[in-house]
Amino acid sequence: MTAKTKPSSLFLGIDTGGTYTDAVLWSEAGGPGGKVLAKAKALTTRHDLAVGISGAVDAVLQKAGTDPTAIKLVSMSTTLATNALVEGQGGRVALVMIGFAEGDLARDGLKAALGTDPVVFCAGGHDVHGNAAKLDLSGLEAALPELEKSVSGFAVCAYFATRNPAHELAARDLIRDRTGLPVTASHELSAKLGGPRRALTTLLNARLISMIDRLVAATEGFLAARNIAAPLMVVRGDGALVSAAFARQRPIETILSGPAASLVGARHMTGLDDAVVSDIGGTTTDVAVLDKGRPRLDPEGATVGGFRTMVEAVAMRTFGLGGDSEVALEDGALSPKILLGPRRLVPLALAGLMHGEAVTAELERQLRAPNPGRMDGRLAVRTGVPERLAAGLTGAEAKLYELIGAVPQALDRLLTSNAQNATLNRLVSRGLVHVAGFTPSDAAHVLGRQANWDPAAARLGAELFARRRDGRGQFIAASPEAISERVLTALTRLSAEVILETAFAEDGLDGAATVAHALVQRAVDAHPGIARLSVALDRPVIGLGASAPLHYAGLAELVGNRCVVPEDTDVANALGAVVGQVRVSAEARVSQPKEGLFRVASGESVRDFNDEAAAIAAAEKDVRAIAAGRAKDAGTDSAEIEVASEFRVSTVEGQRMFIEAHVVAVASGRPRIAV
Repeated sequence: MTAKTKPSSLFLGIDTGGTYTDAVLWSEAGGPGGKVLAKAKALTTRHDLAVGISGAVDAVLQKAGTDPTAIKLVSMSTTLATNALVEGQGGRVALVMIGFAEGDLARDGLKAALGTDPVVFCAGGHDVHGNAAKLDLSGLEAALPELEKSVSGFAVCAYFATRNPAHELAARDLIRDRTGLPVTASHELSAKLGGPRRALTTLLNARLISMIDRLVAATEGFLAARNIAAPLMVVRGDGALVSAAFARQRPIETILSGPAASLVGARHMTGLDDAVVSDIGGTTTDVAVLDKGRPRLDPEGATVGGFRTMVEAVAMRTFGLGGDSEVALEDGALSPKILLGPRRLVPLALAGLMHGEAVTAELERQLRAPNPGRMDGRLAVRTGVPERLAAGLTGAEAKLYELIGAVPQALDRLLTSNAQNATLNRLVSRGLVHVAGFTPSDAAHVLGRQANWDPAAARLGAELFARRRDGRGQFIAASPEAISERVLTALTRLSAEVILETAFAEDGLDGAATVAHALVQRAVDAHPGIARLSVALDRPVIGLGASAPLHYAGLAELVGNRCVVPEDTDVANALGAVVGQVRVSAEARVSQPKEGLFRVASGESVRDFNDEAAAIAAAEKDVRAIAAGRAKDAGTDSAEIEVASEFRVSTVEGQRMFIEAHVVAVASGRPRIAV
């Protein structure tokens, strides 16, 4: 191993993705953008994320030959919260609704999100000006002894709590005093109106607390074992960094953490403030927009697992297009087009690497047949999940599942009817079975542009696919190389389509997908037609992902602007996690319940003033102080604070009438580092 050095200001970035956990060691020295000293990947270990994290981090430390004690900051992005919401996971929590009726559960998906978790309704709440109704917590108090035994935490939401949080605070204090369990109050997460959606966001946050707590604790334990005594930061869904302690209390804000980190990494690596960022992985392509150096955020709040939250997060569009996408042919066409995705297959090259002769022997057998079969080049294998997850299978599903083992089996021997094919698809959907087949990753292996798996299995798969026939009965390609070139060309073309579709959608245009397809098709056609159409993005594309250098090589001419693929594009998420900034905000509302009375609602206080200017000044002072405190809690000691005020007024008979003011303070700064 290289002799250990101890350079100053070393930063460790970690990203836990769906397949791999990435780690990167970065130094502020080495130029304006710093320098990546080492990077590494390890398989993500879902049963214990700390195992995958330690594998990636230990590899990075070994490559760099660095003393772990020289690391001054550790920052991580994670898909844990996102995956948990998508998969319906999380702790059992009790929802406390103050001032709401049972009918409110039917709004904004709250009832579906609640499922079988308990809910307690209490009288109380406030009106739009913060005036209180009578609070009655006796029902909650009576229910606490039983709830304490069956839930891991509480979510509290009161009517118009964003205008006066007093009733949420009373319920929160009661629950903490009697149970000692974690409590999330809705006003702590969002200042927006919309009680049921705020309750939904609070419920999901309460569910995630124990999960993120375990991740942070495991990571801190690993860092301590390596003598890394540096602050631990976490990337939020808007790309900002917050301390691990902050993330533990507000884990809902880490949804879309990974995609947000990739955008931060993209900007850092390229220096581009305005760009379209396209991140291609094995299963999906994620596309988002950078504006003035920051990711565009979803103004309606992030949607994850079918639930629209009130969490500010990057506006990301996800498409089922990646290196492991299923390759198929257009049905019934004389000259069928290559179709990709949205389903992911295990590439034959990867299956060959893992299972050797069991894969290649079946592919060679199919090639010896005089005519191609519709199931050629397809194999099924169990995913290896615990047997308990196979509970509840139908008779047909159980019978087919028994036939499929840990070694891939060719579908032409396994399936005997179309009905069985549908049964197989259901087993795949449940995560019990993988299907292996020809993918763009295999095409890249055939052409020598990728070499990390088994090129022989990939070539056999390409030969089988090339033997498929078009509408005239002819082979669709003359050689494995020819079909592989077509597949990779199709992937680049479809990448251009999803990038243009995202751009059109961001511009508010209807039919974005149709227009994008037509424009790209005209660009690649030898005879584009009578009407000449062209399009050009107003900003370059930043290509991210390990396969971006391959698949985005011909992208520029299709999108009308250059495509930049950074040197460290394969670890953009991990790099983004470590180079970001802390950014938090605080809000206050000034309303006029009656003429001449101005009410300021800021943080957990409500105060009245007789003068508009005095009320606005108090609101600005409050949000500045609150933002400064939150910035310190979030992990920075050097925050710069900007305050902005937005007024709603009307004019009656020539006189200005104050309606409401919204005051926002934003604090941002670099995270504190170990001394």
